Formats: sequence, C-alpha cells, structure tokens
Amino acid sequence: MPTDSHPLDALLAALRYASAHQYARLNSIRNLSTMVKTAIEQSKGRVSAPVLTLMQQELQRIDSTDETERRNSVLTIGKAIAAEVKNAVPAVVAPVAKPAAKPVAAKLPAAKVSEPVEASPAKKKRAEKAAKKKTTDDENAEAVARVMSIAPMTGPLAMPLKQLGIRLNPRLVGSLNRKGIAKIGDILFMLPRVYEDRRELKKIAQAESGSRATFIAEVLKIEESFGRGRRQFRAILGDSSGSIAAVHFQAGPWLKAKYPIGKKLVVSGEVRQSLRGWEIAHPEVEPADDVDVSPIHFNRIVPVYPGFERHEQRSLREVAFNIAERFAASIDESLPDALIEKLTLPSLAKAVKAIHFPEGTASLEELNSHMSEAHQRLAFDELFFLQLGIALKRNGIQKTTGIAFKVTDDLVNATLKLLPFTPTGAQRRVISQLAIDMAKPEPMHRLVQGDVGSGKTAVAMVAAALAVKNGYQVAIMAPTEILAEQHYRNFTNWFGPQGVDVALITGTGTAKSKRDQRGAVSDGRYKVAVGTHALLEGSVEFDRLGLVVVDEQHRFGVMQRHTLMSKGTRPDVLVMTATPIPRTLAMTLYGDLDVSVIDELPPGRTPIETKVFTGKARVKAQDAVKAELAKGHQAYVVYPLVEESEKLDLTDATNGAEQWQAAFPDAKVGLLHGRMSAEEKDSVMTKFRKRELHILVSTTVIEVGVDVPNASVMLIEHAERFGLSQLHQLRGRVGRGAAKSYCFLIAGHAQSEVARERLHVMEKSADGFFIAERDLEIRGPGEFLGTRQSGMPELAVANLVRDQDLLSLAQAEAK
Repeated sequence: MPTDSHPLDALLAALRYASAHQYARLNSIRNLSTMVKTAIEQSKGRVSAPVLTLMQQELQRIDSTDETERRNSVLTIGKAIAAEVKNAVPAVVAPVAKPAAKPVAAKLPAAKVSEPVEASPAKKKRAEKAAKKKTTDDENAEAVARVMSIAPMTGPLAMPLKQLGIRLNPRLVGSLNRKGIAKIGDILFMLPRVYEDRRELKKIAQAESGSRATFIAEVLKIEESFGRGRRQFRAILGDSSGSIAAVHFQAGPWLKAKYPIGKKLVVSGEVRQSLRGWEIAHPEVEPADDVDVSPIHFNRIVPVYPGFERHEQRSLREVAFNIAERFAASIDESLPDALIEKLTLPSLAKAVKAIHFPEGTASLEELNSHMSEAHQRLAFDELFFLQLGIALKRNGIQKTTGIAFKVTDDLVNATLKLLPFTPTGAQRRVISQLAIDMAKPEPMHRLVQGDVGSGKTAVAMVAAALAVKNGYQVAIMAPTEILAEQHYRNFTNWFGPQGVDVALITGTGTAKSKRDQRGAVSDGRYKVAVGTHALLEGSVEFDRLGLVVVDEQHRFGVMQRHTLMSKGTRPDVLVMTATPIPRTLAMTLYGDLDVSVIDELPPGRTPIETKVFTGKARVKAQDAVKAELAKGHQAYVVYPLVEESEKLDLTDATNGAEQWQAAFPDAKVGLLHGRMSAEEKDSVMTKFRKRELHILVSTTVIEVGVDVPNASVMLIEHAERFGLSQLHQLRGRVGRGAAKSYCFLIAGHAQSEVARERLHVMEKSADGFFIAERDLEIRGPGEFLGTRQSGMPELAVANLVRDQDLLSLAQAEAK
C-alpha cells in the first residue's frame, strides 16, 4: 500500500477502471489522451524519464478507433506507471527543523483570580481549547454534513405514496409503513435484491437439477401428508413438457389458497431430483393471469425487492413501475456535469430507472452482481461522496493549528542511538515521516501499519521521545491489560535510564494507587502514560499532552480515539496496527490519516512453518509439541472459548488445559484467559516468560503484543472458527527467537468450504497483507473487522471488495 500520494495515482486508477472485467468499461471513458497529457505535465521532475517518454509515445494509440490498439496502449501505460508508483518509496529524509510553536499555555488567557473555585489546570485548558476550536470545527463539520448526508427529499419525490393516484394493496401499504417507506422517493431508492429473467420462460423439462429456474405451470393437484411430527404439503404443477412438485415443509392450511387447482402460476426456485421425482422446495409463486399482456411482470427482466414476501412482490413491482415511469426524471443530478461527461456516466435519473426495470438487452449476470452500468453509477456516487467527506475532514485537520515540535537531525539521530538495536530501513523511513509530521504546525494524524514483529513499538518510542524532549506528555493506549503492561515494561526500560517516569493506567489496582498515578499524570510528573480504556476516564487528565499513540487501532472506535485526543490541545496522533488493513478498507476507515507501512522484518526472524491437522491427526501435532519441549522450547495452545458452551461443540480452554496436562504429565501447563484478574494474568505471563511454564493454554487474549522469544509452537484448536487475520496475529506470537517455529492449525471435522479455503491460505502464505486481502474477500468488511467499527460506512450499492478500482477512481476525482 502506498505511503504517500503519487502524481500518477489518478491516471493509474482510471486505467485500472477502464481495463477491469476484460476491458468492459474501456469505451465508457473518453479523452484518455487528455488525462495522459495532464499526468505528464504534473509528473515532470517527479517521475523517471523513460516512463514519461513512454507515456508521450502512447498518446496517439490510447484514443485510437481500433479497440485492440486502445487495449494494448492502456495495458502498456498501466504496467509502466504501476511499476513506477510501486517503486516510489520515499527516501529517509532528514526532518526539516521548524521553529517551535509558542508553548500552548502561553496562548491561553489567564485565569481570573476572583473565581471562588479554581478548576484544575487540565480542565481549564480543555475548556479554553474547546472555545478556541469551535468556529473552525463547526465550519468543517457543516461542510462534511453537507456532503455526506442525504439531502431532504423535495418536490415530487417528497410526495406521500397515498397521493400517487392509484389503488394500493392494503397489505402492501402495511408492509411499507412498517419499513418506514412512505414517500415517492423512498420507493425510487429502494433497490432490488435480485432479478429474474422472464424474457423467455423455460419449460419444466428444461430445468436442471441444482439450478434455479423460473417457469409458468398450472396447479394440477394437492397432496398433504403427516409424519415425524410435521406436515408436508405438495402441489403438483404441470405444463406441456412435464410436471414437478412444489414442496413445503411445516406447512399450514393457508398454503392451499396459494395453489388453487387449475390456476396458472409463475414459479421460481431451486430444482432438485428426489426419490419421488422432480421437486422445487419452498418456491416463490405469484399469479400468471396476465402473462400475455403484462408489460411489468413478463417478457422482461423483473426486480425482486428485499424484505418483502413473495406474494407482495407483484403489487410492489406495479407501484415501483408506476413511480419509475412518472417520477424518475424528477431526481436531481448529484454530480457535476463535467465529471459525468469526463467519465461518460449515465444520468442519475436514467440509472435509477434502469435499476428498477432494466432494458431488454441487459445482462442478468451483471444485474445480479451489481455490475451493470446503472449499479456502477450509484456505486460511484456512494464512494465519491464518501471520499469527498473524508477529504473535507482531512482538509479541516490540515488547516488546524497544532503543535510544531522542535525536531532536528541531531535530536533524531541521538534518539535512534538509544534503541537497543539497529533500526531497519523501513523503520528509519517511517521515523523520518513521523519526524517531518511532528515538526509541522498542524496536528499529525498518521497510521503505521506493520506485520507482526516488524518493530512498530520502537517507532512509537522514538516519536514519544521527540515529544518528551519538547516538554510534552505522551499517552499510549492499548486494547488489553496484557499488552498495556508489556508496553509499560518496554517504555520503562527505555525511558527509565533517561530520567523519564512512565505511568501505568488501567482499571485494576487499589483506589489509592490509581489516585496517585492519575494525580502524577495530571500535574506533569509522569511524562508518559501507558494504559487501556482507563485512559479515557474523566479522572485521567494531562498537564500538557502532546502525542497520542493508539495501538491496535481496529480494536477501538473512532470516538474513543477522539476522546483521548480531547485531553490535550490538538495533540499529534499516531495510530498503529499489526493487522494489515487491505487498501480499500484503509481508504474508507482511515482516509483522514496519512499512512506509513513498515514492510521489512528485523534480521533474525525465522520463518514459521504452518500445518493444518484435522481432529484425527491431532496426535501428530502433539508429538511435534513434545519434540519442541524436549529441545527446551515452549508452546502456546489457543482455544476460542473460556468455558464449555452448550451451543458450540468446542473444547473450552479450561478443559483443554486439563487435557494437555494429562497428555504431558512431566510438563507444567498454565491457563490464561480474559476473565482472570490483572494480577492473575500478570502472574501467569511472568511464569511463562521465566520458563516456569512449558505450555500456556489461552484464549485469544494473547493475540496481540505478547513477546516470548523461547516459545516456538503455536497450536490453535478449532482453527476453522477464527478469521484469517486473527490466525495470522496468533501465529505471530512465535518465531520471535532464533529457533525454527511452527504453527499447527487443528480443524474440526465439520468444516465448511470457506473454512477449508481460509486454512489453506494460512498454510501457503506468511504475507500479512495478502492474507488480509483474502480475508476481506472471503468474509466481507463487517466480518473482517470482527465487529462493526464506528466509522465503517454501510454501503447500499458499492462493495469494497468488488469495487476496488471504482473506489480508487472515486478517491482520485474527490481529491
């Protein structure tokens, strides 16, 4: 993933869009030569001469009337600039020292002596800071709201459905009311779920087993049977080619009304062959009275709307057709004319109408995959305004006055020398980017991505040291107490010899110790505060907070990050994640952040061998664990549950610890899970670090941050229950020492095809970014993140996996 904007990014996005799906969109983009000319002008001095020369030579071909010529030109330029963008990694530049900003306190008005009750210094600063930033923030918030929100429906679109002038089915009106659909515009923007091809309906004999079919058939007879406590309903349907049974299980008497003898029906569903003959289970049916004359329900591709019963589809389709014909033209265009012309997009009105009732030549496959021209127009709108809102937010951040830290070459180099190891080239590059950001007068907002073990903590330490050297405090927030305590030890070991005190702020401990720690942070005695969510509590205040570091950002919501930021006066923000975020998710979740990638592991990290075992082969994995213990190494065993669950047939961690102890009577087995107290967890981890425990049975609390170099085996029970990125994180707990390490994935017997695919990816790849991309493809954005992130947009048409090229184009145009 690129770390900075490149002058060829916009052109590359357009070429990828044009070449996607076997160049299906090539003819939809005109004047590519103009775009190339513009890119050449903007890239002079920033792009290598051979690439500029090649682009100049291709100007004649890229708008050729010969489609093969155009394709070859797009491919030639696209390959060249893709390589150029990929290789354009910023060099390690010496940070330019800027004059330090005046101390924030000097800018604030003095407190009135006459006030009867004096607030704490931190509270005063927060109040004064809120007053000063209100105007700028309000203006920016209004701008974002104007772009991101859906404008109120006006004109004909705001007209209530009851004024439509046609008779509405009372049942349908009830369903619409329950869903809050009451206006003309609500129907227009209620998009179909799937489509049925009724241009040429099949005969029953043409249906294939295992495939979905739609046909017209007459109800010949009804059969009902009872057995094993359930009632089965069978309607025998026939046409001139043969017959088939519509089967319903757990059926009631009301089904007879759906299948009147002698009635012709449109029947749709999955066909299968059983011992009793051809069947279609729980089909969707509707009357076929007007099959020869209806322009809405037959002889065309028809929409099927989400959230409505099949018997409601017919009347809903009639309402949607009436509204689309009469009111689609009333939809206001959302994009500038110049942009629509540049990208040769259909008008919004035309796209909405085509989504409800496509042309007769439309591709059913494109419609059902939301890849039709109309769907892509709406998807582009969605992504474009999302990216425009993010750009406005980012612009507001960049225009805000923050802290200009005094950063010099000597200070950075002196800080680097304090590290107990030699930084990698990638670490130096990212530290250079951080130093430049911190020297600027606007607040830094940077995301640092790095695979497990790439050395993000060391980068954060250097940034923290620069802030402390400038007289500011640093807050470091981690998602778990185990990780917070590990950060506390690391920062204490590093800052202690420099005379800098570090506080640990968590939810545990005595009331006195918590009060003392918080008091020392508030009055500035502690320059570094490491903690969990406890840092967000109102009782935690800072004297002069200058840098906020959020580790494992995906574990926190957007508002939590902003709550911590609000404890200072526009502090710099560094967020870190060891979970590689696919490019499309990063562009939406973290579009307001600059992105740095640590794409190099420190020397000495040994490759981890990953193997998948089914439950029957567990003994082989246990033998491998035994062999590693004999070498003096240690092992993790991870379970998805703490205690036995009645709903899931999984061995829980508590029982698992007992089983491993029984299987390894000479080894010492420990148990670690999230329900233990902080003292209990710390005691177990300390014993494991000191090699007093040989096997640590744990839940996923050890997923991030835990570092025990002597552990060489990670065994994960019920691995099919975990996501790919989580498995990759757990695997990263081993391979941190010189010994060869192993990750054993124990899978249950009842694996789905998706689960097998996930585990196969883990066996074949150790590349965190590749794994994250595959995880996103397999599970989708919501599942990939584990929980719905605050700030993760709900997209109605666009898909972040499918529409990556469209997202890149939308981002380029929004910028």
